[in-house]
Amino acid sequence: MSAGPWLQRHRRSLLFLMLLLVLGGIGASFKVPVALFPHVDFPRVEIYAQAGDRPAKRMLIAVTYPIEQAVRGIPGVVGVRSTTSRGGADFYVNFRWGENMTIATLEVQAALADLGTRLPADTQLDVRRMRPTIFRMLAYTLTSDRVSQARLRNIARYQLRPLLSAIPGVARVGVIGGRTEEYRVTVNPVRLAQYGLTVADVVRSLKESNVLKSVGHLTRHYQFYLLISDTRLRRLKDIRRTVLRSDGHGIVRLGEVASVRRALKPQWTQVVGGGQPAVSIQIYQQPGGNTLAITQAVGRALRTFRRQLPPGIQIRRWYDQATLIRAAAATVRDAVLIGALLAAAVLLLFLRNVRIMLIALVTVPTVLAATMVVLYVSHMTFNIMTLGGMAAAVGLIIDDTIVMIEHIVRRQMESPPGERHTSVARAVREFTRPLLGSSASTVVIFMPLAFLQGVTGAFFRALSLTMAASLVISFFVTWLVVPILADHLLGTGGADVERAGPVLVRLQRAYERLMQRLFRQPQWLGAGLVVLLGAGWFGFAMTGSGFMPAMDEGGFVLNYKAKPGTSLGETARLLDQVEHILMQDKAVQTFSLRTGLQLGGGITGTNEGDFYVLLKPFPRPSVWQVMARVRREVKAGVPGLEISMDQPMKDLIGDLTGSPRPIEIKLFSGNGPLLRQTAMRVARHLAAIPGVLAVRNGIVYSGNAVDIRVDRAKAALEGVSPQSVTTQLYDALNGAIATRVQRGIRMIGVRVWVPHSMRASLGAIRSLPMEAANGRLFPLREVARVRILHGQPEITRDNLKQMAAVTAHISGRSLGGVMHDVKTLLKTPGLLPPGMYFSLGGLYMQQQIAFAGLMAVFATAVGLVFLLLLFLYERFTVAGALLLTTLLSLLRSSSACG
Repeated sequence: MSAGPWLQRHRRSLLFLMLLLVLGGIGASFKVPVALFPHVDFPRVEIYAQAGDRPAKRMLIAVTYPIEQAVRGIPGVVGVRSTTSRGGADFYVNFRWGENMTIATLEVQAALADLGTRLPADTQLDVRRMRPTIFRMLAYTLTSDRVSQARLRNIARYQLRPLLSAIPGVARVGVIGGRTEEYRVTVNPVRLAQYGLTVADVVRSLKESNVLKSVGHLTRHYQFYLLISDTRLRRLKDIRRTVLRSDGHGIVRLGEVASVRRALKPQWTQVVGGGQPAVSIQIYQQPGGNTLAITQAVGRALRTFRRQLPPGIQIRRWYDQATLIRAAAATVRDAVLIGALLAAAVLLLFLRNVRIMLIALVTVPTVLAATMVVLYVSHMTFNIMTLGGMAAAVGLIIDDTIVMIEHIVRRQMESPPGERHTSVARAVREFTRPLLGSSASTVVIFMPLAFLQGVTGAFFRALSLTMAASLVISFFVTWLVVPILADHLLGTGGADVERAGPVLVRLQRAYERLMQRLFRQPQWLGAGLVVLLGAGWFGFAMTGSGFMPAMDEGGFVLNYKAKPGTSLGETARLLDQVEHILMQDKAVQTFSLRTGLQLGGGITGTNEGDFYVLLKPFPRPSVWQVMARVRREVKAGVPGLEISMDQPMKDLIGDLTGSPRPIEIKLFSGNGPLLRQTAMRVARHLAAIPGVLAVRNGIVYSGNAVDIRVDRAKAALEGVSPQSVTTQLYDALNGAIATRVQRGIRMIGVRVWVPHSMRASLGAIRSLPMEAANGRLFPLREVARVRILHGQPEITRDNLKQMAAVTAHISGRSLGGVMHDVKTLLKTPGLLPPGMYFSLGGLYMQQQIAFAGLMAVFATAVGLVFLLLLFLYERFTVAGALLLTTLLSLLRSSSACG
């Protein structure tokens, strides 16, 4: 059956189908979730282990070894990396791409549970599965010059968190920063000893005085009663009046031997927003949540809540993932509008017919609307990859439309006025085969991208499926709908198509003259091809390589690290200078700061953390210029502070893949001291390579410690055990949370502590009074030696082998160019001692995996296209010539990039 009569007979139903697709696409656009990245299950599980304050080597034996052995045997595991420090160990368990990460996470948890008593009794384990939604998608700070940090934190925790958690799509709301209230009981050890009491007696009395418990039931007069023993502490006065001892000599109350007051919980982290101490509210979305909808709902909720806030509180947004999504959506919008307008201009220029121009303007939104229906049905999201795929498909959609319309117009110009229906049918029949071949060849090019593995495959899969769907829909719209519209519009009175205009005529004549000369002297064509091949090869050799395309995200993350053991106060002093630099920079809009914490949620030492710096909208210098300027000023003005900078997307992908830095040289050796010496030597040489900055030798020292070693014999003579001394030291120096008092919806801890003067220095600690079994007090120095231990290096292992990772960032050069110099450096004789070997990691490793996959995709796409051309023409020479033309175009593109 001929396509022409069939199209004429079903033109109304086909046009109505197009209308349904447009309406369905409009409806789907409001229902398809919006996110920054495609939904990707990164094959990575993190384990955090805390086991008191054991030294790193003891942690390695008691915790790290058993956990490594337990998780290494899980099916699908390809690598285990661990970092062991004093009292803590972090593990990164990497699985094969494509593994079911829900099952993999459960298997990790089961393996840890099977360890049972083989781990120390006080070991705490936390397992976290890596995916984009574990990182915040929206963040605000609460600051005030009038309201205390404790009250700001309470507002965030007990008012804002419940309000925002109720928004659909929000997984959780995190609150960091601020201060936490508590009741402080500062005891006088001498007064306690006079009454024959100890700090442990105070803790026990407070705990036993704060009781709320059901003690039974009662049935009386046909009523059922619950019997409750309620002796809760309700006020500060109740705490002071707690009875510590009652005997024939009278009653001893807490207020007689201690001061009781309201205080703030000791804090070893700091959050700053816009130069002020702040409380940070971080919103995390559920997998499949709509980022834009969540952002809008949070904004509405906060605007309503502002009216309930006490005067003087400011709420500022410092991170918004939706900004990049809006930019991607704007790009698609602009691509559609610009592409449609350019196509219309081309048609108007060459065919000079307004009605034909309208056909092109209708086709593009129709195809994109139908693509949105496919995204909705496939449970995909609008993200930077699907939106990018739609933007890239616009040109191909318009190309299909233009060539179909041009062929229809050509046949109509060649036909008598009364045979327009016949000419349209003939044009469709003639153009079906070329249109099918063109669309199929484009689709088969994108199909292999869906089978890529690794980070590249996770992202390109969404792009390839979106583009393939758009192109398939474009084929059917161009094949079925465009001829109907052309026949209808061009078949009405006054719609005659004019002959080619003067511009097209001149172009055609020039092209004819050129081709006639080349046919007469084909050697010039060969010479031109040689020039193109040479230019393409030169461009390929000179073009740098990287992992992600350069993109100004409007902000950057500044990671910093002071010397090991630096106190929170000294770190804050250094950061005040960095804050001043940022506030003086005219391109910076605002910033937030975390010390002892990270954007990714990890806990660090008091000497490190990060800034998130939000830049002003354009016009302003580029983010790379701002980062370079800040780097120079910090390096010159804040000695002793190491910094590195990345944009948020790159930082996020680095955290998800476990490759946060572009350069990573992993050195392996069983000799720890030799490994550290070599790492420092490699780092010095690496820093000399042009374009390399923020070099770290991979040797991380934990903070200094005060070692209190109890002499067993001396302790026995005093009638105490090492455990008893340790317990008394913990209560005196750390403070024991004896109980908690309810205040409204909050539970406030009651901390029992000795005066600050008794724990403020090494001399005071040595003189700290300990209590013997008979009640006699003696100073700690009589039974223990107190000395300072300097920071011990963390122990890093990769696949059960000790390793040091030398890492660095890159500026001003391509990743490929720098890594060429790095490889040359590592081949230097004598750089690595005998028996030590290395491997390369970081983003470079991810780049190599991606390039290998893309080259396989390229080869597969070339083979599929050649097969398709061979099927269409059944001649190797024709298929080879067409394919060679495309490959020469790619080489010309390489020369342009170079």
